[in-house]
Amino acid sequence: MPNMRVLAGLVILLVAIQYVGAAQAAPAAQAASPDATPLAIQRVADGDYVHFGQVAMTTPDNAGDIANLGIIIGSDAVAVVDTGGSVSVGRRLLLAVRSITDKPIRYVINTHEHPDHVFGNAAFGPGVTPNVTFVGHHDLPTELAKRGAYYLRSFRDQLGDAAIAEVKIIPPTLLVNDETTLDLGGRRLLLTAWPPAHTACDLTVLDETSGVLYSGDLVFLQHLPVVDGSLTGWLSLLPRLAQLPAKVVVPGHGRVVAPWPQALDDERRYFNVLADDTHRLIAAGVPLARAVPQIGQSERDRWQLFGDYNPRNATGAFSEFEWQ
Repeated sequence: MPNMRVLAGLVILLVAIQYVGAAQAAPAAQAASPDATPLAIQRVADGDYVHFGQVAMTTPDNAGDIANLGIIIGSDAVAVVDTGGSVSVGRRLLLAVRSITDKPIRYVINTHEHPDHVFGNAAFGPGVTPNVTFVGHHDLPTELAKRGAYYLRSFRDQLGDAAIAEVKIIPPTLLVNDETTLDLGGRRLLLTAWPPAHTACDLTVLDETSGVLYSGDLVFLQHLPVVDGSLTGWLSLLPRLAQLPAKVVVPGHGRVVAPWPQALDDERRYFNVLADDTHRLIAAGVPLARAVPQIGQSERDRWQLFGDYNPRNATGAFSEFEWQ
């Protein structure tokens, strides 16, 4: 028969090990959950704040926190500009808002349909922020309907099953056809809908009180611009975009606030190189497969994520210009 004192000692030891393990695991689990931590924000001007996303591709580790997000506070209410690339990021953005104001969030403004800007919308849904209105370009509902299911499938590997399960595709109910003004109380926001450029549904937000422009992805700094709409269209709207009476711009990507309109210089140069190289190679009869590795290469050392996005831009430019 086994020694009962030995058995009792073993049971006590096992219980102690389990207790210690659970005690150590609990803080670790809390540390591993970022939802309780507000996003870091930076004050741009009185009433204007930005969270700078990483200049990176979406991964489970960064939870899609790769886009710049805005917070604008009026005397009566708050507007949020884009919500991040996951519901987790959206929740942390909401915590950041609540860390600086208790005023109601009246508007969630989506600058276009890409996941890194809209996947956090559910964190601001009606069950969380009562009376909130989602705002977007008049073509944003169409683009979300066309692409939403694809984004949920394709980003599953980049974010993970659990993160995707939380995402809800929430279209805007307040649509901007050309220009619309929103009032937060002593702070007017000029919203402008643009023709196809970065996407088919780009929207900018200008705080007329401070002169801070939230450009969405019509302005890239540091991060290579991504053309998902029309290179020709983007180049053609730059002069009109430059005329917005802003003082500084919060770009869609790039961890910097820049003077306006000088902030457009880098992407304008890149687009011109992209267009010139593409036209030259098409005129020389170079086929797509041989042309793409040559297009835009003089810009390689000027941008982050060049290798990730330039081949896509070059392919799109070739396809756009080939039959012109």
